[in-house]
Amino acid sequence: MSKQRYPEQFKTEAVKQITERGHKVADVSARLGVSQHGLYE
Repeated sequence: MSKQRYPEQFKTEAVKQITERGHKVADVSARLGVSQHGLYE
C-alpha cells in the first residue's frame, strides 16, 4: 500500500488553518478529507 503524497502548499495551508486560524484538527481533517493522524505528522 502506498502513501498518498500531497503538495507542499496543501500541507502548509492545512497546518496554518490549525496553528494560525485556531481551527480544530478534527474539523480541518474532515474538511480536507485527510486523517487526523496525517495532520499531526
